[in-house]
Amino acid sequence: MTTANRHFVLAAGGTGGHLIPAFALADELHARGHHVALVTDERGDAIPGKPDYLETHVVPAGRFSKNPIQLIKGIRAVLAGRKMALRLFESFEPTAVVGFGGYPSLPTLLAARKAKVPAVLHEQNAVLGRVNRLLAGGVDAIATSYRETRRLDDKHRYKVELTGNPVRKEVLALRDEPFPPVSEDSLLRVLVTGGSQGARILSEVVPDGLAMLPNALRSRLQVVQQCRPEDIEAVRERYASHEIPAELGTFFEDMHERLARAHLFIGRAGASTIAELTTVGRPAILVPLPIATDDHQAVNAREMVKAGGARAIRQENFVAKELAKQIKALAERPDALANAAHAAWNCGHPKAAQKLADLVEGFGGAPLMDVIRMGDSTEREVSGEMQGAGA
Repeated sequence: MTTANRHFVLAAGGTGGHLIPAFALADELHARGHHVALVTDERGDAIPGKPDYLETHVVPAGRFSKNPIQLIKGIRAVLAGRKMALRLFESFEPTAVVGFGGYPSLPTLLAARKAKVPAVLHEQNAVLGRVNRLLAGGVDAIATSYRETRRLDDKHRYKVELTGNPVRKEVLALRDEPFPPVSEDSLLRVLVTGGSQGARILSEVVPDGLAMLPNALRSRLQVVQQCRPEDIEAVRERYASHEIPAELGTFFEDMHERLARAHLFIGRAGASTIAELTTVGRPAILVPLPIATDDHQAVNAREMVKAGGARAIRQENFVAKELAKQIKALAERPDALANAAHAAWNCGHPKAAQKLADLVEGFGGAPLMDVIRMGDSTEREVSGEMQGAGA
C-alpha cells in the first residue's frame, strides 16, 4: 500500500501493442492514487482506449535508417523530443519513467537518463525490441512478458523481472469466467482477427478452410471475423457460397465480449493478442506475421503452443487444407477444446499490471535533480548513441 502519491511518466510508441499495456499500467497507478502522464507520437495519441485522466504529450519520435540523411533527421527528431521531455520533467517531477518500446520511448528515456530519473523498460514480446535493446544499458529495471526473452544481453539479466504483459481491464474481468459450454451438438463459435487492420491472408484462407471441415463440425460453426474494408464483400460472398453463418466487420468495439463467447481464435500472434488469449483462456490457431521484426510473433507463440493451448502455422504453410486439419485436431472433441483452453489459461499473467506497478513504485520518491541543459554536445552524444547501436 502506498503512503504518498507520486508522479509517473509512461512513454509508448504509436501502436496498440505498446499503448494497451501502458494504459493498463496507468489505470493501476491511478487507482493507487498516483498522477500519470503519457508521452507518445501522433499515431499513439489517436489510439482508442486512452483513459480520460491521462495527461498526454505528443513528441516527435524520429525513425532511423542506414541512409545518412534519414539518420540525421532521426537524430534531430530525437533531440527535439528529448528537449520536450526534459521540460515536462521540470514541471511534472516524475518519480520514474516507464518505456514500453517504439520510437517515442527513445527521446523520453534518454531524457530520463539526462535528468537522472529512474527508468524502467517493459518488453511486450518474447524478443527484446530494437529501441529497448538500445536503452537497456541505461535503465534501472527491465520488465518482461515471457519467461525467456531473446536478444536480451546477459549483462542486463540481473535487472530483469518477469511481470507479464498487462491487458485491458475489460479482458482481465473475464479471467475467472468459465470456458463457454461446448458439446458435440452445440454451436462452435470461431473468432478471427488479424490485428488492428485485419490480414488479407486470413480473409482468403479461413472461409475455405472452415468449408473443408467434416459436416459434423461445419454445421455447428458460427463465425465472427474482422476484415479489411476492401476485402469484406469478397469474404461475405465466400462464406455465403459455403453456407457458413458469419458476422463480418472492419472493427468491433466489443471485442472483449466476442472473445468471451468464442470457443476458438484464429489470428496473428502479436503480444497483446497472446496476453489476452492467455488471460481469458482461449484455444488458438496462430499465424505469426512473417515480416515482424526478428520474427518475434513466431517466438511469442511458442510458449502457448508448447503448453498445448495453441497451434501455430507459418504463413507460407497457411492454406485451407492445413487450417482444416488443425481445427479438426483442436475442436473435433469438446474435451480437447476445453483442455486447450485450460492450457492457454495457465500461461496467463493476470497480475501483470499489479506487478509492473509494484516494480515502478519501488523507485525513488526523491525530488527531481537539476536538469542539465542540452547544447551542441548533446547532439554529438545522441549521434554517437545511434551510430553505436547500429540504428
